[in-house]
Amino acid sequence: MSDELNPSRLRSILSAYPSLRVGVVGDFFLDAYFDCEPALNEISLETGRTCYQVVRHRRQAGAAGTVAANLRALGVGAVEAVGYCGDDGEGYELRRAMQALGLHTSGFYTTPDRFTPTYGKPCYLDRNKNGRPEIRELERLDTKNRRPTPRALQDEIIAHIHRRLAQWDAVILLDQVTEANCGVLTSRVRSSIAGALSDHPRCIALADSRERIGLFKGAILKPNQQEAIKAVGHRGRPSLKASQEHAKTLSVRTGHPVFLTLGAKGILIAESGVVRRVPAVRVASPIDIVGAGDACSASIATALAAGARPVEAATLASLAASVTIQQIGTTGTASPNQIHRRLQEVRRGL
Repeated sequence: MSDELNPSRLRSILSAYPSLRVGVVGDFFLDAYFDCEPALNEISLETGRTCYQVVRHRRQAGAAGTVAANLRALGVGAVEAVGYCGDDGEGYELRRAMQALGLHTSGFYTTPDRFTPTYGKPCYLDRNKNGRPEIRELERLDTKNRRPTPRALQDEIIAHIHRRLAQWDAVILLDQVTEANCGVLTSRVRSSIAGALSDHPRCIALADSRERIGLFKGAILKPNQQEAIKAVGHRGRPSLKASQEHAKTLSVRTGHPVFLTLGAKGILIAESGVVRRVPAVRVASPIDIVGAGDACSASIATALAAGARPVEAATLASLAASVTIQQIGTTGTASPNQIHRRLQEVRRGL
């Protein structure tokens, strides 16, 4: 890894970030953490079930918001959020979290007929772990929209993207919602973006989708192994050899590089019929992989926008992800200083 990206080159890439303007288009969720103290548990007199006692609330921008948070942590000068929230308390909390990140929100709409997508995350605080609190996430409560996104709202999002695309150095498309056409990146919005991207070849576009990565056109794709299997129409369990073929197939199909994430095995980069692998950075336990893919998306898109080669972008993404997964009980971020330190550790063989 250190052969692909030395400290001097890393500094050069990261130094360009403050001048970048990046759009994040997609599903912004509220991550609502409820930290509970196990020693305070009570038993309900009415049901006999455990009443978890909340001692702290944490509110963060999740999903596309995690991508945006990583962009800001990397030092990107301007990050624009495009999407929507509901006219509800969760929407208020999400907008407050986005404001704290310093996001530009002129393209982020509040609408009364949609839920604010929310991940409710009860967590246990284990205070007996080596004298330090450890956060352990319990069962999650999901609030999502399961009715199609109104056409008028789609039109507003499309119009805003068309107005702003010429100003963006990169745009990250984050499709988090499982239900088709119930999130921001509906089939109409995807099609419109693909058409607009052809008129703005300078803008780096990267797509990340849980269910529909194979339907994005005109963009760099960043699937994981299971998403790539679905995109190429194959079945079976993922393997490194199969993933190499899937990455190559998707790259040929789109005419753009493909970054296929392998978890602990690293990242595959497919470009011009050639596939390379950048290994993951090994770190000590405990780890929390929530948000690692979002850190990779942010790192890849910004590095490419700053002039990095694809293998350099994948290396930077691997370094950033290794920092975020050591942040337990939260969707972490990685700063330039943390990435520099991690690269130095890798070069020293730590």
